[in-house]
Amino acid sequence: MGEKGKPFRRSTFGRKWRAARTKVGLPDGFRFYDLRHTGHTFTTRSGATLKDTMVRAGQSTERAALIYQHSDLERQCEVAADLDQLVRARREAADDQASGTDLARDA
Repeated sequence: MGEKGKPFRRSTFGRKWRAARTKVGLPDGFRFYDLRHTGHTFTTRSGATLKDTMVRAGQSTERAALIYQHSDLERQCEVAADLDQLVRARREAADDQASGTDLARDA
């Protein structure tokens, strides 16, 4: 909203955006539209489903939502660590159980 409580005019939005961007220390190349990508990515990383992100952004198709949702190296490392933990837990559980060969020998 502008100083008069009305929406910015298209002709003044760019100037207002650049001033706000500079004030908060964002880089010059950071576009207003980048906020949409950031919002989608953070929403998903918080545990929201694809449908949740679609509703929040007012999108009606999964394709549109996926355009804005990104994965980064940090998230990929988290996924890999979670998978590693899951596999280790399953292996430990399997080690505690007799194998088919052991059961056959004991019979």
